[in-house]
Amino acid sequence: MNRIYLIVLAVATFAGMAMAQVVYDPLVGGAPIGATEPIDKLGAHNNGGRGCAGCHSPHSGAWGSGGSGIDGTVLDPDTGVWALWAQDMGPLAGQTFEFGNEGAFAQTFPSLGAFYTDVERPITEGIMTCLSCHDGNIAKGAMMLNQSWEQANGLLPPTYGTATIPTLLADDFGPNNYENDHPVGMNATLGSVGVDVYWTVVNGLYLPASPAVDEFIANYGAPQFFGRTPPVLPTGFVGGAPTQAYLLCITCHTPHTMYTFNATPNNPIAGQTSGTFATFFFINAPYNPSNVPTKNQASSVSQFCRQCHFAGAGGSNEASNINNVATAF
Repeated sequence: MNRIYLIVLAVATFAGMAMAQVVYDPLVGGAPIGATEPIDKLGAHNNGGRGCAGCHSPHSGAWGSGGSGIDGTVLDPDTGVWALWAQDMGPLAGQTFEFGNEGAFAQTFPSLGAFYTDVERPITEGIMTCLSCHDGNIAKGAMMLNQSWEQANGLLPPTYGTATIPTLLADDFGPNNYENDHPVGMNATLGSVGVDVYWTVVNGLYLPASPAVDEFIANYGAPQFFGRTPPVLPTGFVGGAPTQAYLLCITCHTPHTMYTFNATPNNPIAGQTSGTFATFFFINAPYNPSNVPTKNQASSVSQFCRQCHFAGAGGSNEASNINNVATAF
């Protein structure tokens, strides 16, 4: 009788341990969600076989890929000297894109001569380089299918449906329309969405300014604030609430890894300082719509958005004093 009791107790104990264990690596054998075999982490950015050279030209810049200059016909010396960038940014120079609802977040791109200044460099490297491929109006990428690579290869969960997911901006609702695209640029500040009161900046580093943010970090993390490319602080910024810090394309996306995100000691995810997390669409954070949360969990997709949209309607659990809601990674 005692022996049977011990066996049952042991089974129950190990079962409880198994239920309590959170598996933080949803990738199997190097394959993303929905795949049955390993896939190169660059995915779509293998560029149909050109690989790194599709975006980077190690010796001739944009000239090495046929960059045509600012007017589309004449080679401009400044267009082809952007080291290691193979796409032509010349047609974007000096243009104004009106991002967000009714164009409320307009960004004028720097002229060619301003590409290397401290003030303009984040806009050039963090937005213009992306749009030199992903703009569907002025600088259409030559190799772009204008459909999500994951969707074209059957890697998305069925909840996405069958409608084509575009990858070119301003090529989905009439010409030159950026109003349905997420704001980026110097006007897309943390103050504009009210998130600045939850963070402070000390010696250039973002730190939580609220116990609710600490709780959120424990349940998800803060990769867009602790990661490689946080919201950009204006030149000369000194301490306080980061009201003027603004967003770039690379605040949320990384061009170099399509479906994985790695936690680090400086950028923990739900308290984990290592491990690989699933993501989609080159998002530089855990972002996995395939993992359906239980009633006691939050979707990693929602958590990703809540890093900035922390309070107000649809904000985080923690900002509403709902704590200990784990994330379904």
